[in-house]
Amino acid sequence: MQYTLKKSLGQHFLKDESVCKQIVAALQEDDCKQLIEVGPGGGALTKYLLPLPGIDFRAVELDDEKVVYLEKTYPAIRGKIIHQSILDIDPPFEGLFTVVGNFPYNISSQILFKVIDWKEQVPVMIGMFQKEVAQRIVSKPGSKVYGILSVLVQAFYEVEYLFDVPPESFNPPPKVMSGVIRLKRKTAVLPMKSERALFTLVKAAFNQRRKMLRNSLKSLFEDEFLQDSLFDKRAEQLSIEQFAALTFQMR
Repeated sequence: MQYTLKKSLGQHFLKDESVCKQIVAALQEDDCKQLIEVGPGGGALTKYLLPLPGIDFRAVELDDEKVVYLEKTYPAIRGKIIHQSILDIDPPFEGLFTVVGNFPYNISSQILFKVIDWKEQVPVMIGMFQKEVAQRIVSKPGSKVYGILSVLVQAFYEVEYLFDVPPESFNPPPKVMSGVIRLKRKTAVLPMKSERALFTLVKAAFNQRRKMLRNSLKSLFEDEFLQDSLFDKRAEQLSIEQFAALTFQMR
């Protein structure tokens, strides 16, 4: 049975067995009892995840055709597919669960924010992204690609770039390199006024990243506080700790 690829869903299906095995090996480095795969597509990774011992496995897949294909090709998956978009569902398990997947590129950042929403339940995530997005997520202050994703993910998770995945590992080959990263939830969360305050601050700072913070953040702080020399800097020069600490001074 064949299936068609849907560009509108950002579909590039993994076909390289060695990449699948590397992802599974990385997954097995941490304790995992409940596992959700995002966007199983043609099931390249799914076929390695389904037989893992002692794991309650589920997959979330929006595309009707792929659901039919997966159920015919891998009968063990029947009853384990959530036929919706990952962006529209509630947590798929009670208690802790791990998230894994070759994420659809057009919603990969939104999937990350979903994981942050679920962070109390998600100690580990292993995901494949376009390489430039993966690099952005793991980048450090001072880097040209350090931005909103870097700060908001790293405020809650330790991040690690695991390996590159070349275009020929996929069908159809994307025009870009891909990269697999791992997030591990931090044991101690940085002190901050609130998550909402952090999100507001970081988005405001990076939306005008060329400007000094004094100009991009003037609506969020009292004028006298903005005289601090910290506000002479640009957003990419601030550490995650500095952003978190600043939230306490917001209006």
